Parts: sequence; C-alpha cells; structure tokens
Amino acid sequence: MDTIWSDTFDGSSGPKYRAVVERIRRAVRGKELKAGEKLPPVRELAYQLSITPGTVARAYKILTDEGVLQAEVGRGTFVAPPVSAGQDEQGFGESELVLDVAPHNREGGDGYHVNLFSPHLPSVGQAGLIRELLGDIAKEPPSGFMHYPSREGARPAREAAARWLSERAVGRVRETEVVFSNGGQNALCLVLQAVLRGRRPVVLVEELSYPGFRRAAELLRADVVPVAMDADGIIPEALEIAARQHDAQILCTSPEAHNPTLTHTPLERRRALVEIARRHDLQILEDNCYHVAETAVPSYRLLAPERSWYVTSISKSITPALRVGFALAPKDRTVHLRRAAEHGFFGLATPLTDLMARLLVDPRLDALSVKTHEVIRDYVQCAVNVLGSYQLVWRPDIPFLWLPLPLGWRAGAFVQAAEAEGVRLRSAEDFVMRSSRAPHAVRLSINAGVEADTFERAMLRLRLLLDNPPELIAV
Repeated sequence: MDTIWSDTFDGSSGPKYRAVVERIRRAVRGKELKAGEKLPPVRELAYQLSITPGTVARAYKILTDEGVLQAEVGRGTFVAPPVSAGQDEQGFGESELVLDVAPHNREGGDGYHVNLFSPHLPSVGQAGLIRELLGDIAKEPPSGFMHYPSREGARPAREAAARWLSERAVGRVRETEVVFSNGGQNALCLVLQAVLRGRRPVVLVEELSYPGFRRAAELLRADVVPVAMDADGIIPEALEIAARQHDAQILCTSPEAHNPTLTHTPLERRRALVEIARRHDLQILEDNCYHVAETAVPSYRLLAPERSWYVTSISKSITPALRVGFALAPKDRTVHLRRAAEHGFFGLATPLTDLMARLLVDPRLDALSVKTHEVIRDYVQCAVNVLGSYQLVWRPDIPFLWLPLPLGWRAGAFVQAAEAEGVRLRSAEDFVMRSSRAPHAVRLSINAGVEADTFERAMLRLRLLLDNPPELIAV
C-alpha cells in the first residue's frame, strides 16, 4: 500500500488534507484500494507523509462522511463497500458533496454545521399550537393591546402556570405564589435580587455549575464561592465549611439534573444539605430548568419550604423562543420576589400572559411533550451508540451529555478541533470559576433542529477526533 502515497503531494498547492483526500479517492476509483481494505492508522500515515496526525484525521473524516471510508471502533478505518445506485460516478452522493464543500454555512445561521452548544428542541407541533392560540388572541385579546400588565390581568396565566408547576414534584402551587420572568436566567436574577443584602454578599455554587449562576451574582456585585462535589452532588462537609467561612446567603444548585455533569442528588444527601442550610440560615435556589420528566425525589421546596426558591421555564420543554420562566419563593417571601419582578419590568407583555393562560392548560400539550421526549431520547441514543465506548454520561430524558475526554485531549483543544469540523461544543472551562481548574471534558447538547442523519454524522466526526488524539511528544 505504501506505493499509493508516492505522488500524494505532487503538483498540489492546496491544503494537505485535501491532497490526502484526493489521493485516496483516486486509489479507490482505480482499484488500488479495494473494498474492505484497511488504511494505515492515523499516526502511521502521518509519519509516512511527514504531516500532522490532525491532517490525516481530517482527511479520513471527510471520506468517512462521504461514504468512501468507514470507521470501526477498535478496528480502524477501511474502504467502504461499493456505492449504491443514486450516487454519482465518482462514488459520492450529491448531498454529501454539498455537505463537505460548505460545512460551516448550513444549520442555524450561526456559522456552524451542527451547533451542540445549547439544546435545540424538536419541532413536533408546538409551533402550530402556538400559532393557533396567538391567532385567536390577536382577534380578541383578553388583556387588550393598550394597557400595562397588571397582577389581576395575569391571574388566568398564573392559574395555568400553578397547575403546570404542580405536576413537577414541587408540591401544590397556588396561583398567588407564581412570579413570571423573562426566561429562566431572568428568574435567577429575580431570586438573587430578593435574597441578597449588604455590600458584598456571598453566593455559593457547585464547583462545576451553570455559568448563569455566576453571571446573575456578578450583576448584583456578589462574590461567588464554589463548593466541592462528588458523585452525589454537593459534599455536605464542604458546604458546612463554605457557609461558615464566607457567611454565605444563598446556595445555587441543580440537584435534579445537574448542569453539566448530569449528577442527581439523592434524598439522603439533600436532607443533609438542608440541615446545614438551616444551621447557617442559608437560602437554597433550586434551578430545575433542564428536568423534563417526573421524579420520585422531593424538591428542596418540599424538604425546606421556609428557605427554598424554585426556578424553571418552558425553554427546555416547550420552546425557548417565548422567554417565559417561573420563580417560586418561600411562603413569607413571595412579596419580595414579586416586587423584584414588578419593579424591574412591570410584568410580562400581556399577549404573552394571555398565551400562557391557554397554552399551559391546552389538552394537546401533554401529547406534544411526550413526542418531544421521544425525539430527545432518540437523539441521545444516537450519541450513545456512536460515543458510548468512551466515558459518556447521559440520561434519556435530558437534552445534553457529559463527555470526559480520553488521554491525549485537553478540553480547549478538543473544542477547537470539533469547531474546525463544523461541530460546536461547550468546554468544561465554561462551567468553573476563572480561578478554578476544569476537568478535561465537554458538554454535548442535543440539537434536534438538524436531521437525525446529520446529527449522527456529527457524532461520527467527534468519535474520529476522540479516536485520534493529538500526538504526545516527550521532550
């Protein structure tokens, strides 16, 4: 096989990876490489050609996407079987050629072929339902179009929201307890505005945590202190020390589906953390925006109702476009939370509250939710099928996965390499304090806005990168 590489770069003025691609194409067409024949490992071919392993990996990836080659986990890269009817005479389908020629000008309008930075819900009928309801509201708006939002005018929406929230393991929710926000992030800000006091208040967060916690705290000039975690979530002893040393006022946590690690905090651990919070008069902010299925474990709102604040939204279950979130306060603190919202933006736009009054109780919504979960589950399963040989952490009902990287990859380098292949990810560095050390891991969000086969090809690109980490050279 070595002889086929002798003229690889002859007369080639373009990128080296492209020259490798063209040479393999010619070898397959000319039968120098036959179906089923194994190609050299990435590092071996890179050494033969005096180029980087990344260049060879990129060439193999392009040809794998086109169907010229096929990668088999643990075995290597092989020439694919003969092409089927419907592909061109070179052996490459037209849609694949388009995909390769312009990998960064397709999905999402943000310059990435497959954007896995944030979850993207599947469209399974929500748009049609919302369009229908908005059409009815536009014809005869219950709140009109010429009035400021009012507490009484939003009452039907709060009643609908209370019913919707009561189904999410937080116990009975009364209409008077619901405070609307402009999405989940705004709800976090409202809670912190209602809780924090003093010139430099302290907010505690998990050592790996949703970056929105830190951003909301920084807006209010609060200091943020990370708390150590283990496989069950926040370590009680670490919380005890942090609460005592820093005189902290609130703990921000995601115990149901931790972002980004997917850790689930069990009941006994939650009870231990509640005891510490009571000893130190620490408030608890529970962010449950990502949890989309039922759970048997009670929320902090049920375990410690006198100090628990609950935040969620419709962004991860219905649509993020409407920017509607919900916040719940301890019983005697609802007035503080409501005041933060009303003094901040007076209330949601009246067409939105009119829509929520109908959407959240529409009998068709349950079936749409079931279908949404089914599609998310299928995309998660696709990712697991391709990347499951690595230490992938996943749950079928959560629209993201956590991937600790194999030896040879650092998180920043892997994100850059994936981005060069048209796949956008989030590095673990996004989820830690600037002064903290981040694990070499990435978060992959489910993007159900792209076709399933496009998503699968993105997973195959990531697997090829994982299979071929940058060469480590000892000096």
